[in-house]
Amino acid sequence: MHDLDVTAPLGIHRARIGTQELDLPVMAVSDDLAIALLITVDQGVSFAARAGRELAGLLEPFHVQVVASVATMGIPIAIEVSRALGIDDYLVLQKTPKIHLGDALSEPVRSITTGGTQRLLFDRNRVGVAKGRPVALVDDVISTGASMRAALALLRRAGADPVAVGVLATEGTAWKKTLGPDAELVRSLGRLPLLRREPDGVLRDIA
Repeated sequence: MHDLDVTAPLGIHRARIGTQELDLPVMAVSDDLAIALLITVDQGVSFAARAGRELAGLLEPFHVQVVASVATMGIPIAIEVSRALGIDDYLVLQKTPKIHLGDALSEPVRSITTGGTQRLLFDRNRVGVAKGRPVALVDDVISTGASMRAALALLRRAGADPVAVGVLATEGTAWKKTLGPDAELVRSLGRLPLLRREPDGVLRDIA
């Protein structure tokens, strides 16, 4: 094991998300892996609005009627994609138990940035919004694909028809194996590197 300060950036990565460019901190997620960390809520209103319009453009051919996302980072994306598509409602799948989610549909999920196993929750009172309708699942970044797989499972259990997955960026390629045939649903505005820390300290993109 290395004595690694996971709170200190290892560098800066210049990322392109659609027509926008961002300088993102490179952060360690383990002894030998690092990512370019995109925190959507730190990028401002204009970034989310423009990215949402551009992502909506990729999703428009699927005739989406409902947009769904996973709390928390995907919420601004869901709002802006819904706005751009002219949809006045959206669904949020939660990772934090709340008073109204005691009887929620749930799926276990593990994220690369949070660690540990959580449960993805879908309020049963919102099932009617998704049932029988074409849904686009949107989020900020897809990396391992675990959150997306759980979210797609929840939507299908609620009777929804997931027709597309829209993300600001893909990260690495592990998500393709995790999602299997559903990987074909993914549409992205950009790509972020998955970096391995070599013994000499150099970070190399292993995607």
